[in-house]
Amino acid sequence: MKLSTTIKVAIAALITQTIQSQQQNKETSHAEIKYTIENCVNHFDLDKATKTKVGYQYWFADKNFTQENTLKMSIVEPGKSTHAPHHHVEEEFFYILEGTAQFYLDGKTVVAGPNTSFYCPSNMEHGISNVGKTDLKYLVIKKDLR
Repeated sequence: MKLSTTIKVAIAALITQTIQSQQQNKETSHAEIKYTIENCVNHFDLDKATKTKVGYQYWFADKNFTQENTLKMSIVEPGKSTHAPHHHVEEEFFYILEGTAQFYLDGKTVVAGPNTSFYCPSNMEHGISNVGKTDLKYLVIKKDLR
């Protein structure tokens, strides 16, 4: 019995130490960033976009720069999607800028165009695909849960 309790205490201490270390690393990495008007304004630049299998993506704000949130623009070619329906712990917002999107959420779909937002709660299966004849351009806003 005593050995089992000792092991549980040791595991709990290790987990606590790991969590504290991760929190300190997060605070340190953001403390090192000096936020200025120059690095807080991000103009889209195709040369800095990342090519994907179905188009490209551009990070306006990623987890290495922001405190909690990320902002990405995805461009998807007609008839394609960035990935199969999936789920993750972070909630997500999608905002359609151009094109026609099909949004999948928990077994149902809806088709919508520009100036439409889609919300995906935590751990719900979701996906987005281009069902139009032109490129689909949308923003993805997600909270970073490092």
